[in-house]
Formats: sequence, C-alpha cells, structure tokens
Amino acid sequence: MTVRNIRRKLQQLGSKDKAKVLQRFFKTGPGEYGEGDVFIGVRVPDLRKLAKEYQAITIKEVMQLLRSTIHEERFFALLILVSKYSKGNETVKKKIYELYLQNTQFINSWDLVDGSAQHIVGAFLMDKGKKPLYLLAKSKNLWERRIAILSTFHFIKHDNYTETLKISKILLLDEQDLIHKAVGWMLREIGKRHITTEEIFMKKYYKKMPRIMLRYAIEKFPEPKRQKYLKGKLL
Repeated sequence: MTVRNIRRKLQQLGSKDKAKVLQRFFKTGPGEYGEGDVFIGVRVPDLRKLAKEYQAITIKEVMQLLRSTIHEERFFALLILVSKYSKGNETVKKKIYELYLQNTQFINSWDLVDGSAQHIVGAFLMDKGKKPLYLLAKSKNLWERRIAILSTFHFIKHDNYTETLKISKILLLDEQDLIHKAVGWMLREIGKRHITTEEIFMKKYYKKMPRIMLRYAIEKFPEPKRQKYLKGKLL
C-alpha cells in the first residue's frame, strides 16, 4: 500500500508538459544515452519534499521503486536510500551499499548517479579498500564508470585526492562526454581545495584530455592561465 500511495502521489505531482521537456533534456530518444527512459514530469523540489514524508518506508519498498521504469520513482528511491544510509548503523550502511552496487542497472542517468554515488559508495569506502571503484571505472557500462569517479567526491571533501586522480587517469580517454564532464568536474573540485595537486595532474595530462574534460577542469583558473591550457602553450 505504501508504494502504491507514493506512486499515486508522484502521478498527481507530475505534468505532461514537464515530462516532454525532461524527455528531451535527458536524451531519451533512440541511440541517445537515456534511450527509453520514462518521465512523468515531477519537479525535483517536489520529489525531495515527498521523500521527507516517507522516510519510514522499508528498504524492501524502496527497492521496488528503484527498479521502476519511471525515472522519478528511481530518483525518489535514491533520495530515501541516501537518507537511510546517513542515519543508519554499520549494518544498515553495508546493506544499502551492497544493494546499490547490485542494482546499478537502475541508476542509469547522470542525475541519479550524481545525487547518490558519493553519499553511499564514496561514504562506505572512505575507510575501506577502494578496489570496487576500480572495477566500476573499467566497466563497459557508462553509468558504472560515472559512479566510480563521482564516488570519489566524498574523498575530495575530506581532502583525499589519490583515488580521484587515479580513476581520472583510467577514464582520461573514455569515449563518452558524460565521463569527460564528470572527470573534469572532479578535477576542478580538487583544484578548489588544493590547486597545486590539480595542476600537477593537469600539466602531465592536459594535452591528452578531451576538450570538454579540459574545459571543466580549468573553469576556475585565471583567464590567462586558462588560455594557455586551451592553446596547449603551457610552459
């Protein structure tokens, strides 16, 4: 009944016009990265508000929603999982982490990854071995590779940059621009905290980087320095 109620409320919050906009924005057409994804047009603030009302639902119920064909139901489920993870004991955290990695086929859009990977995978692996991230980084699945690099955002926030740099190197020549953007973003986040660390990496690899990765990584650099990177004339 709880899942049915949530689905009914989401349908009530939805908008056909908004859904059409989201279908285009998230590239759901044939051959695009979000091919086949279904939107009902619920705004993110409304999803967050509804998630606060249903914090008490069980993990089993959350998983029903995560495995939905509807994008907003999966987004809602991840909001709940992130919340439950943050408030849970070690047993709960381990269970949510394992369920997350067992269900990556449903965490299949950049907004779903970006709002959850650091808070669950990154948080869980903070004081543990990082091998799972390297397996994800070498996955054939675009979203698993994005989970790998976005999970390291948690480490960055704790001034630990090692894994981000290593995974950035693995993904340096990735074929997908969504990975280029994610890597560039994480490098930029390192630079915001420790510019020297970012620049050591950039000076070594910037000429090999896809253009969009480079642009994201150097976005906050002073303009003269940005131009030297973009023109490949850094001394």
